[in-house]
Formats: sequence, C-alpha cells, structure tokens
Amino acid sequence: MNLVFFDNYSHESLLPLTFTRPAVDLRIGILKISEKWEAISGGNTAGYLTQVHLSKKYYGADEVDLYLASNVIPDFELWAEIKTLSIGQKLDSYGHCIAFCSNECYSDLPELEAAIKNAEAVTSNANAISISTAIDIYKSNGVQIQRDIELLGIDSVSSFGAHNTLIGNQFYIHPSVKMEGVTLNSTEGPIYLGKDVEVMEGSVIRGPFAALEHATVKMSAKIYGDTTIGPHCKVGGEISNTVFYAYSNKGHDGFIGNSVIGEWCNLGADTNSSNLKNNYSEVSVWNYAKESFSDTGETFCGLIMGDHSKTSINTMLNTGTVIGVSANVYGGGFPPKFIPSFSWGGSDGFQTFDLDKAKEVANKMMQRRNLELSQEDAAILNAAYAADTKYRK
Repeated sequence: MNLVFFDNYSHESLLPLTFTRPAVDLRIGILKISEKWEAISGGNTAGYLTQVHLSKKYYGADEVDLYLASNVIPDFELWAEIKTLSIGQKLDSYGHCIAFCSNECYSDLPELEAAIKNAEAVTSNANAISISTAIDIYKSNGVQIQRDIELLGIDSVSSFGAHNTLIGNQFYIHPSVKMEGVTLNSTEGPIYLGKDVEVMEGSVIRGPFAALEHATVKMSAKIYGDTTIGPHCKVGGEISNTVFYAYSNKGHDGFIGNSVIGEWCNLGADTNSSNLKNNYSEVSVWNYAKESFSDTGETFCGLIMGDHSKTSINTMLNTGTVIGVSANVYGGGFPPKFIPSFSWGGSDGFQTFDLDKAKEVANKMMQRRNLELSQEDAAILNAAYAADTKYRK
C-alpha cells in the first residue's frame, strides 16, 4: 500500500521543528511517525504533500492508495477503521481529516484539501493521538517507547555484560551495544539500546528510555524516564523527559528536562534549561501559529530547539524557551524566551547570523560526521531564514 502524508493545521504550531521537516518526520518514542504507520499498515511511504520549501526533499508520489495526516500517531484500532474506507471516503476526528482514500495523485496541498473537503465523511471512534505542539512530543514519548517496542517485536534480555546492574525485566539491548559499569532501572518502563550504542561507565538510566543507533551516553550521566536519544547523538549530565533528534550533542554536565531538541544541535558545557517556574504556575511558550506567547496548561516545559542551533558554555535558559533554526546563544544572564531563527547573541541583545556563514557552520558540523549539507537542505535553511526575518531585531 502506497502511503502519502499531508501537512495540516499542525504545521505552524509545531514550528520551529517543522521548519526543516513535515510533521510525519518527527520522532516520538523510537520511531518516526511515518515509520509507525509503515509498521502498523505494512505499507510504504510513497511521498508527501507538504510546504513548498520542503517539497524538493520531501517530494510527492507517483502512486497513492491512501492519504494520511502527518501529525497523527497510528494504532491498530485506528488502522482497523481506515481499512474500511472506500475510494472517495475520508475518516474524520473532531472535524479534522485523519485519512483520505484515493488513487488520485494530487500535485499540491490546496488541490488535496479541496478533494478532502468534498469527500464523504466517516467519523472515527478510535482514540487517535495527534501531535499539535512540540509539548505533545515529550508528553507522549514514554508511552510511545513502549508501543514502538511492541511494534518492532524485539526480544528482551535478562542480563548484559559482566559489570552492569539491571533492575527489572524490560531490557531490549542490541548485541553490538558497548556497556560496562552501568545501572539500568526498568521498573517504571522499558529500556531500549539500539545498534552500536555506547553507554559509558557510571551512567544511571531509568526507563522508559531509548537510545538509537550509534548514540553515546557519556560517563556518569543521569537520565530519567520518557527520554529518547536519537541516532548519532552524544549526551551527558542530567536529562529528564527529553527527545533528542539525530546528530545532536549535550556532551557535558548541565540539566535539561521536558524538552525537544532538533537535529545537528549542540548544547555547550553546563547549559541549564529551567523546566519549572519558581511559583509553580503554568508555562507559556511562543506559538508561531498565533505569533504570540500562549499558555500551555503545563507546569513542566523546558526547551524547544530547532535544527542547527547551539548554546555556549554556562548558558542559562528560562522555563519554556523556544529557539528557532541556526541560532547561536551565549553570554551571561537569561536570554529571551523566544529566540528567532538565525539569531546570534544572548541577554545583552542579538544580531542576525549571516545566512551564508550559518550554512558554512552547518556544513562543517555535518562534515565531522562524514556528511554534507545538500542543496535541498540549504534551500530549507534559506526558507527558515526568510520566515523568521520579521521576528529578528
């Protein structure tokens, strides 16, 4: 079955993470949303209908059987409903289209939206989970780690290595993992360690937790549950309920919690992000869709950071800080809670990070991992730069 994923209302509210990817490419738990759909449906990702600036990298399809909303996390109950759809029918939940059954290859989002508007509606009775803000990502992460392990059908192990302490019985550890002198506690949720992961000595990890292929947990790290360390990431210090996307680093001491960190980010030594206000009131965060700060209804919220952004050593970040794409934050004191893409500075003020220099830095970081900044990725950075121009001062 050919699956095509389409952006919807959530694209703006998921910024800055969706400056550089459609929502379906977001990772929650172990798998990206698209990978969850493939595992449940047995289908394959045939293409995307997304924002214009993303369409060169996330291209359309030549064949399609089913259109799916990018921000919806599937389960078997929802999939059972979708399988009953006939050509020309859509599955709706709370007024939003989850799935549209069609063999027509639409060329862009407006064309698809018009077809969906005229389709025969079937109401879903499943408890579909949709990701509308970045906060939904870290809040759903622990449950999704558990569900992804079930989807992947991974066998558990009862022991690993000669000098590790394993508490509980929910361990899913690839044979290639390097780990000695580590304490793992799975009594509150499973612990997944993927291919070629290294966990250095002295580290203490509580589940639910996932470290994906080639990730490194550095010496004496303290990691609490509901945390995912993405592929090729390096992390240390204290981490709680945080999702790191691929190739990002927090290699030193410092705390981060209730956060989502994009790809190719770096948090300098002793970067600390507050995740709870001193008066225990609800946290407000910058909302791109509303172009203002919005109440989250949450008391715990740390940092939302777009791809290619960085902090210097000893950076302090306020509760509920949002940092865009390719920003550099440094200096003493607390910087603003919203730092637009391609900003360079800190609490004493910001200037614009030159676009060409930013792309040069991004490429240098990627070359350290034997990769290159592609023309498609460079064009995406151009679009993110332009989109946040109005917010930079």
